[in-house]
Amino acid sequence: MSDSKKLQEALNKIAELANEAINATPHGASGDSDAEESKNIGCSIKALPSRLHSRAAQSAVKINPVNAPGVENMMELGSVIPDNPQFLTLLVSKYWGATPRKLTVSFMESPSAALKKRIVSHMNAWSKTACITFVETTGVGQVRISFTGSGYWSYLGTDILLIPKDRPTMNLQSFSMNTQESEYARVVRHETGHTLGFPHEHMRKELVNRIDKNKAYAYFQRTQGWDKKTVDAQVLTPLVDGTITGTAADQTSIMCYQLPGAITKDGKPIVGGLDINNTDFTFAGKIYPKPGSKIMAEQHSLAPQDDKEDDDWSESEDVQDTEIEEILKSTHVKSNGSEVEA
Repeated sequence: MSDSKKLQEALNKIAELANEAINATPHGASGDSDAEESKNIGCSIKALPSRLHSRAAQSAVKINPVNAPGVENMMELGSVIPDNPQFLTLLVSKYWGATPRKLTVSFMESPSAALKKRIVSHMNAWSKTACITFVETTGVGQVRISFTGSGYWSYLGTDILLIPKDRPTMNLQSFSMNTQESEYARVVRHETGHTLGFPHEHMRKELVNRIDKNKAYAYFQRTQGWDKKTVDAQVLTPLVDGTITGTAADQTSIMCYQLPGAITKDGKPIVGGLDINNTDFTFAGKIYPKPGSKIMAEQHSLAPQDDKEDDDWSESEDVQDTEIEEILKSTHVKSNGSEVEA
């Protein structure tokens, strides 16, 4: 059997088993106060309806071939591949690839021009090292932001192309011009990281190993109402090393949760990130190298975290493959920064 056929069979198996997603841990909590933790607005990565998991995987690999799980990694894992869909969906990444792109941004409501400009400016903080930029459009954007949904969330990377145009791909609950600048840096840049395909950092083994299981069970049951199975899936189950190529675990990454010392073995908190740090910038530059950069995009498979409930819509609303192709053509930019003609 050829490597390509093995890979396709692996992707098909992933799609078959990835029929559920998992509720996300709150992001950005500070301190050890149970009351503060329980009312904290959470960040989550939205899951596509299960019927679209296979198409999403195929689309991600078509857009960026290195999104595919390496055949060697699949064969190494073999019969020990966990049957938890969280692990299986992680094997297909959702990165946009090394081709420079402009992703358009629109807003579901009608915020002020100043608010739109401020948000897009923070989204483009990643372009300091990455070849992906964001530009506001008066039409329907590839990234569609709402302020009325619950919490902070985003779909992951290339998955946004499969979201119907009348639905948001990112939510920034109640953000306004009165929101503190530090929250723009912490939340908008974090959610934009998800749009770029970056998952949450707290599932790295080095960080999971710092957590006391019994304390975590008691804490999240008390503050979030989670049972042991949910805590296992969300906090205590590390990613498979064989599927990850990236930076070392980094508790100060903008993509890392802040977790309280109340659940760690040494009583010290996992501090979490409040802004894009140097490691984040370096990694973004590696997988999204700017034109002329000597840094080549690396094969990687950082793992996305999915919501427990599908944010579903009718099958008739599904975005068609031909439409996705047209969207991708429109995002390309030439080396001089202008758009590529379709």
